[in-house]
Amino acid sequence: MKLDIYNKAGSKLTDTLEVNDDVFGIEPNEHCVYLAVKAEQANIRQGTHASKSRSDVSGGGRKPWRQKGTGRSRIGSTRNPSRVHGGTAFGPEPRDYFQKVNKKVKLLARRSVLSQKVAEGSLWVVDDLTITEPRTREFVQLLENLKLADKKITVLVADVSESLWLSSRNLQNVYMIPAQDASTYDLLDNQVLLVDRAGIETINTQLTNQP
Repeated sequence: MKLDIYNKAGSKLTDTLEVNDDVFGIEPNEHCVYLAVKAEQANIRQGTHASKSRSDVSGGGRKPWRQKGTGRSRIGSTRNPSRVHGGTAFGPEPRDYFQKVNKKVKLLARRSVLSQKVAEGSLWVVDDLTITEPRTREFVQLLENLKLADKKITVLVADVSESLWLSSRNLQNVYMIPAQDASTYDLLDNQVLLVDRAGIETINTQLTNQP
């Protein structure tokens, strides 16, 4: 499969980039994408939520009144969940949200998203995304040349330079990620994937060499 390449001025080059059909041209597997994204979202949860049960709140150690003979209902503690200042019944406790997904499923999920992006025409390859000085105006001009200024964009580059990072970090809906670290959710959560030539080659090699 061959992908078109654009320059910073927004013009299509006569040169094309050869990529592996098994990475960018497969039939997308939606269920694998679902499993991978669900696991990625679950695995970033801290799981530190907590509440105090009746054994954790202060006070309530002594039985307020005797069991029988007072005419009132029996009670063992002033901190039971039905009373003011009582503990929480069945409240959240710290837990691990980790979900395991097989390596082949995660691999197929990323290949599926990339293939879907190519089929939709929402994967753009730019010959070079190098910016010499950290100027947001220069990066905005690049997006305007490509007619992508109003899109939600994930930018994948082989090497995130400081100038490129500083030029794009203040732009709304623009996310800069090293190509080799992009997850399934990173590839999916955008309207356009903007990748430099070196980034595409990195992804192509990374997803081709895995079983």
